[in-house]
Amino acid sequence: MKIQHKLQEVCFNLSVFFIPLILYPHITTMSPQINSKLPNVGTTIFTVMSALATEYKAVNLGQGFPDYPMSEELTAKVYEAMKQGHNQYAPMPGLVSLRESIAEKVQHLYHTSINPDTEITITPGGTYAIYSALTTIVRPGDEVILFEPAYDSYIPNIEINGGIAIPLPLTYPENKSDSYRINWDLVRSSISPKTKAILINSPHNPTGTVLDKNDIEELKQIVAGTKIFIVSDEVYEHLIYDELPHESMLKYPELFERSFVCFSFGKTYHCTGWKLGYCITPAVLMKEYRKVHQFNAFSCFTPAQAALAVYLKNKEAYLSLPRFMQQKRDYFVELMKQTKFDLLTTHGSYFICASYGRISDEADKDLAIRLTKEAGVATIPLSAFYHNGKDDKVVRFCFSKQDKTLQQAVEKLMKI
Repeated sequence: MKIQHKLQEVCFNLSVFFIPLILYPHITTMSPQINSKLPNVGTTIFTVMSALATEYKAVNLGQGFPDYPMSEELTAKVYEAMKQGHNQYAPMPGLVSLRESIAEKVQHLYHTSINPDTEITITPGGTYAIYSALTTIVRPGDEVILFEPAYDSYIPNIEINGGIAIPLPLTYPENKSDSYRINWDLVRSSISPKTKAILINSPHNPTGTVLDKNDIEELKQIVAGTKIFIVSDEVYEHLIYDELPHESMLKYPELFERSFVCFSFGKTYHCTGWKLGYCITPAVLMKEYRKVHQFNAFSCFTPAQAALAVYLKNKEAYLSLPRFMQQKRDYFVELMKQTKFDLLTTHGSYFICASYGRISDEADKDLAIRLTKEAGVATIPLSAFYHNGKDDKVVRFCFSKQDKTLQQAVEKLMKI
């Protein structure tokens, strides 16, 4: 009797397993399967090229990070903050002292009064700040206009929230002394009843383009009388050259009232690995923004916040950045005259783009890989910044490096 019962139990268990396979032959496994929210997304080009640079021991002018030390004073302040006990959760919006320092800085730079309690939130990096802004406002079917070449997180951020990205091409500079520019007539013709936001980036990654007064006036006219939001990526606000002003959304009340303005401490203080930034937006918008933030990161690394709250008082530390980084840009531009690359104009960011028409007609990704393997210099192909892989035969170099690093890279590029 026990054997019979055992056989019945085994038969029942087998039937539970096999009957679904007979009735539903398309099922090949009982484990859950993911229907990807980002089916067209792979590993970022920055990860790919940096890994390739490591493999071939190449000079990495691809990914945007400095290879020189950050301020010893700032790192000392982080250590001091730890010793003073700033090691537990910071408040969800960030340390009050840091938000107050940011508000003082905004007042000093842009003559705009920001409420540190209700209009600033500290975030784990600038990319996170942008993602949270888009998550706050974008619903399925909403359209978001952006400009390509574009930082590679923008479109996935839109699509993962069910939005529809409307990428518009920047105008390629006909002459090397010009920059990529926004075609505002194209923006006007692309506005639809579904347009939820316009995503702008100045100084621009990857091209180094900087918005000017005319761009601001065009943007004002386009959004006036609409419910369109602006998501403004301003992580390179202090890396701007040739004595050009930074046209922040914070300077213009009629733009700020509809804007999420995103910043990065990592880009300002040469500490990209800290992944610390912030978002500024009017209180009514910040209330919704924090609903997203509190259930994602909730709060950020406390010791660095405490240190930055004090260090931000040192205005010269960020006011001297344009001069410091412009020297690096100019040094690299002068060195590159020895090569067959034709550099385009950059007025901001860590980056400068280069046409390689005098070298090769191969695809930019193929050239970037060949440069890494054969010349020992890693770059980023600009086609990686287009949703459709548009290839202008341009690569991007990062010049936020030590002079000896730039010199070593150019010596290798001269052989191409």
